Amino acid sequence: MTSGSTLRRTARTTPRDHGGRLSGRLILVNLSILLTPLAMFLVSLLITGGQTNLQVLVTLGSLFLTCLVVGGIGLARFTTTRYHLAGDRFELSSGLLFRSRHSVPIARIRSVDLTANPVHRLFGLTTLRIDTGGQGGSAGRGLRLDGLTEADAHELRRLIIERRATGHAGSIADNDGLISELDRSWLRYAPLTVWGVGSVLAAAGGVYRALHEMKIDPLELGIVKDLVHRFGSVPLWYGVLLAVLALVALGVACSTVTFIESWSGYELRRGEGGVLRISRGLLATRSVSMEERRMRGVELVEPIPLRWAKGAKLNAVTSGLGDREENRRRRALTPPVPHAEALRVAAEVLPAATPPERELLGRQDLTPHPRAALRRRINQAVMAAILIAAIPVGLGLWLSPALVTTGWITGLVLIPALTALAYDAYRGLGHGMRGRYLATAYGAFARRTVVLRRDGIIGWTITRSPFQRRAGLLTLGATTSAGDGLYKVRDVSVDQGLALAEAAVPRLLAPFVEWERQDAKADR
Repeated sequence: MTSGSTLRRTARTTPRDHGGRLSGRLILVNLSILLTPLAMFLVSLLITGGQTNLQVLVTLGSLFLTCLVVGGIGLARFTTTRYHLAGDRFELSSGLLFRSRHSVPIARIRSVDLTANPVHRLFGLTTLRIDTGGQGGSAGRGLRLDGLTEADAHELRRLIIERRATGHAGSIADNDGLISELDRSWLRYAPLTVWGVGSVLAAAGGVYRALHEMKIDPLELGIVKDLVHRFGSVPLWYGVLLAVLALVALGVACSTVTFIESWSGYELRRGEGGVLRISRGLLATRSVSMEERRMRGVELVEPIPLRWAKGAKLNAVTSGLGDREENRRRRALTPPVPHAEALRVAAEVLPAATPPERELLGRQDLTPHPRAALRRRINQAVMAAILIAAIPVGLGLWLSPALVTTGWITGLVLIPALTALAYDAYRGLGHGMRGRYLATAYGAFARRTVVLRRDGIIGWTITRSPFQRRAGLLTLGATTSAGDGLYKVRDVSVDQGLALAEAAVPRLLAPFVEWERQDAKADR
């Protein structure tokens, strides 16, 4: 009787297999790709006033063939892709001419993310990405199911997380729920970035190149001729000023639009199995999962404009998000938010951190670095100002004496400005250690404060340039398997750096400490 009851309970708790294929709506997505050449042809007619030429037709014809090939590859992927969740393994097979099969243990899966671009969202589809933390090959880059329905993708992710959590039951958090969500007042931080200006320049360059490929001269377009007619007779300084103001205005607008598109619907939640899940996006939606047991710390980033507005961004120092480049794209825990909000979220997500350990991120009681570090930064600032000013001076000696005056003025402006920036960078330096965490702070244009778990440090790197040797300084790098892989304590004295390394991870650096001290004495 007891044996039969046990068998029935076992049957009920055994995970059921789950499998399927991509959604048939993916066919419509692939056919929609062919609309791209038609849209570009209509735009070219609009720009040129209904005129066209052979080069435009050849370019758009080549684009049509490319889109046809891409659509064909997508259709082949739809017909050949199968996935299967069986027991403790996830299996994926795909390919028409070259068939590939992957079988991944559930225990090796580090994150399960969902993304959907605007076209996928239009047809109710999403892309599920499974990351196993590998470094090479297609499996190392992660497995992708590109074209699941939203319901199937969410169900598959739920099943994978449940089965993975079974093997790590101790990591399931007791305080599941919402940690942070979007506040409309955060929109005021959107323009405080230089990336908007860069996006405008990149877009302008892309449009110019596309028109050039179709043998269309942008300077001959009606709108450009009208602008030249209106502003062609104004003084040069006035035209430059207007161009700069227009660029900044477009950059601010672009930054604001990018913020709205990227962070609309933002939520940071702690789910079952000790998983942090970040959901965001207006047109293209993103859902990134991070296991708390793989978290090694957090990074607080404060670019100068954002710092002036008392704002900051928070990133996770974690593994399981792909290679280094993918980690940088997916590690954000918050958008630009008030500084206090960033600290609150950090306190929530730092793995089992005590209040004194959380205070490290607020830069409280960090150890300052030697004054030699300040002198080094001031010397670098003055040298940079001189080199920049030397360019117009050299051109002036060769071409026009007026450029010599421009060079002197440039130098006189840059030296105090860069010196002030060097002093601010020195004020941002610091390091500290409390409990299980090590903190390092550095940065000029963007101040960064990293709080790193000491048990996540797997090695140390010590670098000393000739100028650092002369000043009695070194840069200590903490090596970890998470985040950027190396986090530096910059320009500390030799004794400070070696003592910090030994205190943070005892006996890891001990065989080399005496060598470094002897080397430092020899330098003196």
